[in-house]
Amino acid sequence: MTRSNPLMMPEKAVLAATLCCLMLIAPLAASAQPAGTNGADADRRAQISENLQFRFEQLREAQVVVTELGEADVAGFDIGTVVINGRNAMRFLVTKDNTQLYLLAADPVDVSMTKSEVAAEFDRLEREALAEARQRHQQLKVLSKGKPSLGKSSAPVTIVEFSDFECPYCARVVPTVKELLEKYPDDVRIVFMHLPLDMHPWAEPAAVAATCAAQESNDAFWSLHDFYFENQGSIETDNVIDMSRSHLEGTEVDLVAWAECAGNSESTAYKEALSAVRASSETAKKYGATGTPAFFVNGRFLSGAQPLSAFEEIIEEILKTDA
Repeated sequence: MTRSNPLMMPEKAVLAATLCCLMLIAPLAASAQPAGTNGADADRRAQISENLQFRFEQLREAQVVVTELGEADVAGFDIGTVVINGRNAMRFLVTKDNTQLYLLAADPVDVSMTKSEVAAEFDRLEREALAEARQRHQQLKVLSKGKPSLGKSSAPVTIVEFSDFECPYCARVVPTVKELLEKYPDDVRIVFMHLPLDMHPWAEPAAVAATCAAQESNDAFWSLHDFYFENQGSIETDNVIDMSRSHLEGTEVDLVAWAECAGNSESTAYKEALSAVRASSETAKKYGATGTPAFFVNGRFLSGAQPLSAFEEIIEEILKTDA
C-alpha cells in the first residue's frame, strides 16, 4: 500500500536519521523465528506495515513489508524485520498488542490501528490539507495582487510561482510553465513572485530590475524574465543592470525612470522595489517555500522543477472538484 498527499505542506523529516542509517543497523541480540503462514500472523505483519506508512510520511511512497515476526528474548515483545523498497532491512521490537514498536534511534510507534482506522486517518489528513490549501490560496490571492502574471484573470486555477532568475532549475521549468498556458488557455493563470536565494549574487539585482520594469509594463517584465533565464551563463552581478537596460531599449519602458529605480540604490524607487522583492521572499518562506522554483497551485504546494504531468494532475483535480 502506498499513499501520497500532494496537498500537504513540507515538514521536517521525522524519520530522516533512521532512514539514513538503514544499512548500518547492527543485528539485535534476539533473533526472530521465521514468520508463520497462518492468517493471523500475515494480518498482523500487514497491520504493522500499514501503520508504519501512516506514522512516517517519508515511507508513504515506499514499499514497506514486514518479512518476519517472532518471539523475542525480551519479555512481552516480539522481534521482526521490516524491509523498505525490497532492499533496506530494519529490525524492530514490538509489544504483543502492537501499541509500541521500537526502531533504531526512534521513539515508540503505536501500530495498533486497524486498516479501516488508518484509512479514516488518511481521509482526515487529506480533508485538513485541502482546507489549508484553500486558505493559502485565498491569502496568496491577496499577497500576489498586482504581481506580473500571464493568463486570464478569470481562470479557475492560479499558479503562484516563486522563482530566482539565477537558478538553473527555475530556467529548466520555464518551458513547462509555457506548456501549461498553452494547454489550459482558459483555466490557468501564472503569477510570478520573487525568491532570490542568497547563493545567487545577481538574482536580487535582477529581481529589482524586473520589478521596476513591471511597474511600467507587464510585457516588459516577461521579456526580461525570458532574457534572464536564456542568458544565465553570461549575466553577472557587475553587468546585470547594463544588460537589462540594453534588452529594454526600444520597448515602451521609460529607461530614465527605470534606471533610477533599478540602478540608483539611494533612490526612493529603488528602495521600494527592493522592499517589494524582499517582501515576496518573506511570503514564500511563510508558506514553507525556501528553495526555487516553488509553486502553489490554488494553494497546493509543488516544489522544484516538476514535469508537466505533476502540474496536470493537480490542475485536473481542481477543475473537477473546486471549479
